[in-house]
Amino acid sequence: MAQFKANSTRFDPYKNFKFRVVWDKHTVAGVSKVSSLKRTTEVVKHREGADPSSSRKSPGRTEYEAITLERGVTHDPDFEQWCNKVWNYGAGLGKEVSLKDFRKNIQIEIFNEAGQLVLRYNVHRCWVSEYQATSDLDANGNAVLIQHLKLENEGWERDYALAEPTEEAFDEPPLVA
Repeated sequence: MAQFKANSTRFDPYKNFKFRVVWDKHTVAGVSKVSSLKRTTEVVKHREGADPSSSRKSPGRTEYEAITLERGVTHDPDFEQWCNKVWNYGAGLGKEVSLKDFRKNIQIEIFNEAGQLVLRYNVHRCWVSEYQATSDLDANGNAVLIQHLKLENEGWERDYALAEPTEEAFDEPPLVA
């Protein structure tokens, strides 16, 4: 793991509203929400026969929770095309699953308020386990139509090679007499 140096002048934590999702080397259009990145490691309890009644604990298997992406419905077919690689209804016998390329590595990039890239997470071997083509339709509604994509994954890691950018200050405006 590379060593990194924190910005000693930054006081505020990063906000959660400037981000993008990248797969196949391009930004995915219109993503408005990404669920949290979460992993959980099982606890394995054990004890030796001569130990007192208390047990010891050690780490077991680590599981990575699925990541959900949301975006407004447009003509961009990226979500549906990826989903169809896992299961393509009506494609014919032997063509329902695209075994060669149904998995993708994706990146989740986070930006500071000035639009500078500050964090990147690499998510490995993702595949679509759930696809919602539209949200509920409502003739009396007044909302954006939303798609959901649920991505199973085999782990993620922060890209420590990404250095924290220098935060610029505005020049003081000249005083007008």
